[in-house]
Amino acid sequence: MIKEIYFLIITVVILAFSSCNNGKSNDNLSADLINNPISADKSGDESSLPIFEFKTTEYDFGNVIEGVKVAYKFKFKNVGGSDLIINQVKTTCGCTVSRFPKKAIKPGESNFVEITFDSFMRQGFNHKTATVLANTQPNVITLNIKAMVQSADEL
Repeated sequence: MIKEIYFLIITVVILAFSSCNNGKSNDNLSADLINNPISADKSGDESSLPIFEFKTTEYDFGNVIEGVKVAYKFKFKNVGGSDLIINQVKTTCGCTVSRFPKKAIKPGESNFVEITFDSFMRQGFNHKTATVLANTQPNVITLNIKAMVQSADEL
């Protein structure tokens, strides 16, 4: 019985110390990079914000053979006045995967958000979206992909 109590106490102490982060943050980005000076009443200086300029926000793959993975790179440029940081890209289903830059995009620089669509078991018309969350104004951009998935016999 005493052994079980000692074991329980030691386990609790180890868990307590291992869950403590000692006030340290793992974030490598400083808060000033994601400061949004625009208030709820839309007043503020928008010239200092990062701004997305996508060449296009929609791409149609056309006819795709079922089982093939296709990808498109949505190219963008930061035409704003400060570093653009993409926080995440949410896709609408497990058949789409995103890839995006993890580092800050300086004003004037270009980069891309890549969306890959897996057509396995997706016959028929498919319309998928990817929502890009960033420190821009507005902070959400929606990218769209379309495909008509057909079996190899249909093509």
